[in-house]
Amino acid sequence: MTAIELVVLDMAGTTVLDGGVVERAFQRASERTGVADRLPWDDALAYVRRTMGMSKIDVFTHLSGGDVAAATAATAAFEGAYAELVAEDGITEIPGAAATIRSLRDAGLTVALTTGFSPMTRDAILTALHWHDLVDFALSPVDAGRGRPAPDMILLAALRAQVSSVSAIAVAGDTTSDVDSGLRAGAGLVAGVLSGAHGRAQFEAAGAHVVLADVTELPAALG
Repeated sequence: MTAIELVVLDMAGTTVLDGGVVERAFQRASERTGVADRLPWDDALAYVRRTMGMSKIDVFTHLSGGDVAAATAATAAFEGAYAELVAEDGITEIPGAAATIRSLRDAGLTVALTTGFSPMTRDAILTALHWHDLVDFALSPVDAGRGRPAPDMILLAALRAQVSSVSAIAVAGDTTSDVDSGLRAGAGLVAGVLSGAHGRAQFEAAGAHVVLADVTELPAALG
């Protein structure tokens, strides 16, 4: 395997403890906007679970039947609900995530965070965790053009980090969208982590190179 130069990590469920906040925020957004009313609630929730990690505007566009205006309003409602829930309940890291990131950077690697959230919500999470200086940079779909499963955020991270090759990138996330994105980007190591939305069978079916209990096992997987 090519020596890794850049590590791209997902946020919610991978480095940030989700605790069901995404699903609860979706429920509030749906109640406030009616964006998922065309579907039975169980079907809408199942779709949200399957598409964890994807750009929220893409998820809501599907749920609204392609109504971009409705999807945009629902995305704003989701972001507002997520912020409310973080304020109500607080937010914490996946145990050991910050220490793992520090160890990766101490080893000379660039570390980037990616998320399906807007920059506003992403930055609110970083502020709550005091993580702005922990990583080299953090990216949202709007920064790169498209959200996961497209490879855009990873490829933008590669450009910013000036990696020698896409095979020098390692990607880790808790959803199959993270795995799809990493594979499409040509990353040398694509890891699924079991601390969030999806399980081992889903990751193996998606083609993950390795499945880890959580992000703290990533340094060992890098060799």
